[in-house]
Amino acid sequence: MPNNYKKSKLLRRSRVMWGSWRVWKPRAVFWAGALAIGVISVAFAKLADGAQHLFNSVLNAGQWSFLLPLVLTPLGFALCSWLAFTVFPASQGSGIPQAIAARHLRGDEERRRLLSLKLVLGKILLTVSGLFFGASIGREGPTVQVGASIMLLSARIGGMAQAQGLILAGSAAGIAAAFNTPLAGIVFAIEEMGRTYQARANSLVLTAVILSGISALGLVGSYTYFGATSLSVGTAREWFAVIACGIVGGAFGAMFSAGALRLSQRIKRWVQTAPLKRSVAVATGCGMLVAIIGVAAGGSTFGTGYEQARGAIEGDALPYGYFVAKLAATFLSMVSGIPGGIFAPSLSVGAGLGSSIGQLLGVSIGLSAVLGMAGYFAGVVQAPMTAFVIILEMTDSHEGIISLMAAAMLGYVTSRMISREPLYHGLSRAWIAEGVRLKRALAKSENEAT
Repeated sequence: MPNNYKKSKLLRRSRVMWGSWRVWKPRAVFWAGALAIGVISVAFAKLADGAQHLFNSVLNAGQWSFLLPLVLTPLGFALCSWLAFTVFPASQGSGIPQAIAARHLRGDEERRRLLSLKLVLGKILLTVSGLFFGASIGREGPTVQVGASIMLLSARIGGMAQAQGLILAGSAAGIAAAFNTPLAGIVFAIEEMGRTYQARANSLVLTAVILSGISALGLVGSYTYFGATSLSVGTAREWFAVIACGIVGGAFGAMFSAGALRLSQRIKRWVQTAPLKRSVAVATGCGMLVAIIGVAAGGSTFGTGYEQARGAIEGDALPYGYFVAKLAATFLSMVSGIPGGIFAPSLSVGAGLGSSIGQLLGVSIGLSAVLGMAGYFAGVVQAPMTAFVIILEMTDSHEGIISLMAAAMLGYVTSRMISREPLYHGLSRAWIAEGVRLKRALAKSENEAT
């Protein structure tokens, strides 16, 4: 009798628990958020591609139209900077530092300042606008802030307490949907966003990546970002290319990262006396320089650089100076403060560097381009696992996994010897500090009110 009573009680409790909306509501909201990330990522990609196509159409509209960026680009940078400062604060840059900072902050108000539905709109609008004006930016980093914002909103609607884990899951889902690279999304969450991986976040990250991937696949189908390529490294000269791409790519990546951190800090201090006026002035100056570089390079450095990178992977050699010009344009676009990421432009810089090394060594351009991408990207973000996994999935070059890992690891080690602080985590410190100041100001005002 007691056993039957216990079984009956357990059965009733189980039915109440599994049939309760309080139990299912958080799950349903979380699943809906993950699916929404995939849909929004696809829409973001379409808008970004359309904006870049429109800019290229303007660039090729007539005999003298190639000079239009000298006016359009600086004015566009100024507009994006003004909107980011006045209408969409905390939308500047790639958005990854904001997502990292939000995970470190504890207060809801500080997190909402960095991750919100308003910022989703602003991030998409201003990144697409930046591409229309010729900025050397990408949409993939901004998708991290978009994904994290959607998941934080889901946490509030669903009454879920795991804000840190949900930000991590949203960031991973954003990367996975942006590149169609589910494994890279998971690795990015482990290596770059968290630098540690909590066991309780496992299911959140995996579920978010799966659901966002399903919704993205349902809209655009299965595809490889850069197409399929073969990476077969066998000769001594090809292995030397692996070493060269890793070390040289890591060195250039470290210089980009360290230079961006130092200059961003100096600009931040300089603009404090007149924030709006000086921020717009910096963006306008950077826009003019990006336009000059782009016109001098025949328009090849404007936008994400996707076409140039894919061409190099397919065996079309890029000019020797392309990677330097693209690196400069990306650096200026980043320190200008306008919203936009560096993932796609960095991959294009790496492909250009690898192409140059391949031409010098007399090895396959496609092989060296992919190796250059791994070495340079690992050097910029100092996340070798993310670098080789994301490139592996984007190029479907599984037979070359050892050479990719070697190039990424060499790039990482070289970068760490030159620059000790990872780029995104260095940039996140300013957002964390602002969040702490906001929390203290709110606490002070509350104390004064009481």
